[in-house]
Amino acid sequence: MIQVEHLTRRFGRTTAVDNVSFRVARGEILGFLGPNGAGKTTTLRILACALAPTGGRVYVNGLDVFTQSLAVRRRVGYLPENLALYPDMRVGEYLRYRGRLKGLGRRALRIRVADAVTRCGLAGAERQMIGRLSRGYRQRVGLADALLHDPAVLLLDEPTIGLDPYQIRETRRLIAGLGGRHTVILSSHLLPEVETVCQRVLIMNRGAIVACDTPETLAARMKARAELRAEIRGPREAVTDVLRRVPGVAHVSGTGDGEWGQYACLCEDAEDLREAVFRAVAGQGWTLRELRTVRRNLEDVFMALTETDAPEARAETWRF
Repeated sequence: MIQVEHLTRRFGRTTAVDNVSFRVARGEILGFLGPNGAGKTTTLRILACALAPTGGRVYVNGLDVFTQSLAVRRRVGYLPENLALYPDMRVGEYLRYRGRLKGLGRRALRIRVADAVTRCGLAGAERQMIGRLSRGYRQRVGLADALLHDPAVLLLDEPTIGLDPYQIRETRRLIAGLGGRHTVILSSHLLPEVETVCQRVLIMNRGAIVACDTPETLAARMKARAELRAEIRGPREAVTDVLRRVPGVAHVSGTGDGEWGQYACLCEDAEDLREAVFRAVAGQGWTLRELRTVRRNLEDVFMALTETDAPEARAETWRF
């Protein structure tokens, strides 16, 4: 449904998106992750035909977003991060206005507005002024607008921003139900949101793709480099040196004050090294108070791939 080939976008001397390529299958929900400035919003704006690429090609359902932008826009619903609504219009009035702009006839407009209002939890709010709505309800109006013309592709940039926990849960449930009927790209800073809603995750950093796979596969690859946490009483430098010499330990970092120190041992593979670490510590006559394996998840993957100054990022090389 979506095909991106060597996409590049520059703003002066700054490269916001750097030679990015990926595909999204019909009916798939793809999660976009990355720190601020990674290029996620710029990529979504290009897909929505709101911004022209500097280089590369982008196709939506076989249509070129640069040369066939009007046809692409008819097939795309876009919820931007910063919503621009008319505060002096009522909710129902605004949605009918937006539906007419999108070319919906009278009968289709009535059906589509009613459907969008129901799906986005706006029932009972149609006569309210948009300017008097909470931020969460304004987000719902924006999502209803994006759904009005029943687009094949939905681009959602931080759709749950400003919502309370209950509204976030309801919005996640709505987005999860959109898969199959719509192809969805969801940009979010909330890792649990991506893990629970998206079938595949694309992680961007500094304008480039650094990983793209299912959340489960990404976490499994992280687990291939297991981490042990130990609390040891002994001289810091000596303990660190002994732990580094344990076969299979790739990196050691330590924190803490006084006699006790907390140590993180990044292992080269998934082998359980707890017994080897215990023997190394006991052989020195030090006291070991805690020794456990750390469960790795999508957050660990995200941090390792986007924080290049972190010890885990320096110690690991990722291959995708």
